Amino acid sequence: MGYLKALRDIFFPERVDFLDMLLKQTESTLKGVRALKRFMEEPNAFNAGIVKEVESETDDIRLEIIKKLNKAFVTPIDREDIFSLSRAIDDIVDYAQRTVEEMLIYKVEPTPKIRKIVDVLVGATEDIYMAVKNLKEKPEKVLEYVIKAKKAENHIEHIYLEALADLFENKDTIYILKMRELYRHLSNSADRCDEAANVISDVVMKIS
Repeated sequence: MGYLKALRDIFFPERVDFLDMLLKQTESTLKGVRALKRFMEEPNAFNAGIVKEVESETDDIRLEIIKKLNKAFVTPIDREDIFSLSRAIDDIVDYAQRTVEEMLIYKVEPTPKIRKIVDVLVGATEDIYMAVKNLKEKPEKVLEYVIKAKKAENHIEHIYLEALADLFENKDTIYILKMRELYRHLSNSADRCDEAANVISDVVMKIS
């Protein structure tokens, strides 16, 4: 049976819709970032648990993509692009989860600047979701969402620098160190939105 299965896998490989899998992963990441926003509105262990749960679900989807990618003979877009896009999408929610975890450990409350960054981050992740969705449905609309996501990342970088400037006015060194790490995680999450947007742009150029 094992020999026959191996032959079947060679001559009749499983057809995998990687664009659908990437969309599923992006949808899960968006759910995680929206859960991050809920946590910032009500920072408690229950809302933190939701972020962690979604982050774990997103990791599982990424692992499934990697497994199927390693077995696939043909992919709808370059396998390197699938891998890179999946990694960037996964990192968005990973940094969101890390932010929540450390806020609980450090026992700090969200600042207005953190809430503002997260608001923009939700929008950027929504744009990445729409860009991935339209890769299959309407490729001509993809760049519209890519541009919006990149603008959102630039906006977050501006808020991030403002937040650091405000933070360094504080006299409490320990508080500064704690908050700087949190701001950095959110900035990294936004950077991954930008990275995902760049990969999607490359894909559009290759298939157009």
